[in-house]
Amino acid sequence: MSTFLGMPAAPPRSPYGTGNLRGDRKFPAAAHDELGNDQLRRNLGRATRTIRAKRIDVTSELPDWEELRDAGSAIKTDTMNRLPELLEQLEARVTERGGTVHWARDGVEANEIVTRLVRETGSSDVIKVKSMATQEIGLNEHLEAEGITPYETDLAELIVQLAHDKPSHILVPAIHRNRDEIREIFLKEIPGVDPALDNVPAHLAAAARAYLREKFMTTKVAVSGANFGIAETGTLSVVESEGNGRMCLTLPDTLITVMGIEKVLPRYQDLEVFFQLLPRSSTGERMNPYTSLWTGVTPGDGPQDFHLVLLDNGRTAALADTVGREALNCIRCSACLNVCPVYERAGGHAYGSTYPGPIGAVLTPQLAGMHAAKDDPNSSLPYASSLCGACFDACPVKIDIPSLLVELRHQNTEQAGTTAEKLAMKAAAGVMKSPRIYTAAQKAASFSRSVGVGGRDRTISHLPAPFDGWSDSRDTAAPPKQSFRSWLASAEGAETMRAAAEEGAAHPAGSPAEGAAPTTDGPDEGAGRTDESPEGDQ
Repeated sequence: MSTFLGMPAAPPRSPYGTGNLRGDRKFPAAAHDELGNDQLRRNLGRATRTIRAKRIDVTSELPDWEELRDAGSAIKTDTMNRLPELLEQLEARVTERGGTVHWARDGVEANEIVTRLVRETGSSDVIKVKSMATQEIGLNEHLEAEGITPYETDLAELIVQLAHDKPSHILVPAIHRNRDEIREIFLKEIPGVDPALDNVPAHLAAAARAYLREKFMTTKVAVSGANFGIAETGTLSVVESEGNGRMCLTLPDTLITVMGIEKVLPRYQDLEVFFQLLPRSSTGERMNPYTSLWTGVTPGDGPQDFHLVLLDNGRTAALADTVGREALNCIRCSACLNVCPVYERAGGHAYGSTYPGPIGAVLTPQLAGMHAAKDDPNSSLPYASSLCGACFDACPVKIDIPSLLVELRHQNTEQAGTTAEKLAMKAAAGVMKSPRIYTAAQKAASFSRSVGVGGRDRTISHLPAPFDGWSDSRDTAAPPKQSFRSWLASAEGAETMRAAAEEGAAHPAGSPAEGAAPTTDGPDEGAGRTDESPEGDQ
């Protein structure tokens, strides 16, 4: 007698309707509206050009930059291959040093864990370090619904929060805002701000600093993300440019860190590689102004109650995809966004997810799925790319984003079931398999041209469904009036082929054609060399 235990279930995606991994509309519709925002396009164009130039300058300084990229890719690939054991090792090391580790299957559980931990402190406020993971799960919205006020302390995140807006960039969440817009936001939303505040960056930063200083000094609970977690030692790391993170990580009594499980690294020594890759790729700096490392709890120094929330939220599902799992190597540098022509013009909001740009078009469908509901907006994300390859060239850990996008397009097609496009392709295959039907189709196409299809410019501007998606953005060549087969069988075709055969017989392959210049490859002529050729020039 045998017992059937059932087939293994696929790992779950991020629950539908939770967090910020799905927009309200598909990318083409959302991007269409964003393209009409001239100010947005100017802001994005100026900012991405600046960051691109800085990145190129600082990466070209390193003679071993490509070797560093190879090392980063190898470390992350090794990590994904050993992820379960490394996470258990990280948990053991954090616990040994006085921290508490919590495991969250999805964003719902992570939000509940953080809310419970904050309530246990008796505080109704938290200060936050910029964190993509907490944006992903919608932690701020959840805390507010539970009567707890989160205060973003990163300047760009603060701007987004005060404007009741959403981030549009992984590194610079307020990249879509200019100084005049920020000034108006501060005047409207910051209590007690000087009415004479101008748009000088230093003055805007000073207004934000004055607002946040009280929060730093009085709030007893902080929430952060983590750039890296070291399995070998239990060390967590946050890199940032303003110093607000350092304040949040050292002043409060309680620190809660929400970290995606893919952020773990095997060894402390691995930071040597990533602390060179990350700042150069993200901000175009040689190193981050503030790099904070902490291991558990140190008596009398820093937070005395430390909690690490390890977040899955679809990452195990991505890991189970033998092709797509490469996206989990991402270190959130945003280099791919800054070189992407689609992102530069459409902006981050068009993607509908916390993760915009090329990596978002790959990562979001893997974390949350593409067919969780009818007409799922995420199903359009793999097509939000020209596949130009600039993102692959810029990625510090060499994620082949274009190939992953093609794979996701394949998966989307397979999962979509029967569609008009599939039926059309099946019909086309049937036509091409039969010479008789194919010939009839050619004749019909030629007849359509003879009755005026294609117009004077010999193009078809609009095709019927399901081909209208193609013709909406491309001109389609009209069918010729005569197929090649018909032409070949005609008197004109026969005469042309006869003339070509006679010419070939008169000038066999390898012999110079009439009027061709003689070659000078004999020993007396220098074997084709000229006096102007430099010695050894290849």
